[in-house]
Amino acid sequence: MKKQTGICIDKSKAIIVTLFNGEEKVVAINSGIENRIYHVEEGNKGTFSGSHHSSSETQFDERKKNQLKNYLKEVLLNIKNTDEIYIFGPSETKNKLAELINSDKSKTHPILKATETCDSGLTTHQIIAKAKDFFKIKEPLF
Repeated sequence: MKKQTGICIDKSKAIIVTLFNGEEKVVAINSGIENRIYHVEEGNKGTFSGSHHSSSETQFDERKKNQLKNYLKEVLLNIKNTDEIYIFGPSETKNKLAELINSDKSKTHPILKATETCDSGLTTHQIIAKAKDFFKIKEPLF
C-alpha cells in the first residue's frame, strides 16, 4: 500500500496529513518567518559606509529568504518516507515547495501528484478531508 501525503501550506504554517494503512497522521509545522509588520527596525533607513549603503530592509529580506528555505527543508524532512504527495494552499509557498521537490536530482522525494490553490483558513478536519478526497480514500460507513 502506498503512503500518501497531503500538505496544506502557506507562509505561516504547514499541515501535513499522511495516509497509510487506513490511518492518518497529522503534523503541524510553524514557519517562524518574520512578518514585516512586526519587524523591529522597520523605521530604520539604513547606514552609509563610504559609498556602500546598507539598509535594514535588505537584511530583513535576506533573513526572510533564509527562514523560508529552512521552513521548506523542515517540511521536506517530514515527508521523506512517503510515496505520493499532494500540495495545496492559498499562497506562493506551495509553488516554492513543488519547485524544490521537482528540482531534486536524486529523485529521493515522493512523486508530486498535484499542486492546487485553495482558500485560506481551512480547518484541520477540512484539510484531512481534502487530502482523503484527492487520494479517494473513503471513510467507513459504520
